Amino acid sequence: MALDITKDNFQKEVIDSEVPVLLDFWAPWCGPCRMVSPIVDELAEEVSGQAKVGKVNVDEQQELAAQFRVMSIPTLAVLKNGKLTALEVGARDKESIKKLLDL
Repeated sequence: MALDITKDNFQKEVIDSEVPVLLDFWAPWCGPCRMVSPIVDELAEEVSGQAKVGKVNVDEQQELAAQFRVMSIPTLAVLKNGKLTALEVGARDKESIKKLLDL
């Protein structure tokens, strides 16, 4: 299961992470987000120990969405050593999402 990322745990879970972090920016009313969500949860289990996977609800975490300039959802972002290394907008299949992590 993916982590719920908020502005309160962002520093600890994402910036300070020793492993790459995949963030899924989503909202409950977004159809494509609901298609991607189970894939993101599956990946969270598969890459456990090698990477972290988190979800950012853009309705509840508007500051984080603004920080990443999220204009459309779903938006998938990968951070390594606290730096953004990949940013993709739109629904993707599991392999495409996994490739973003570059494990």
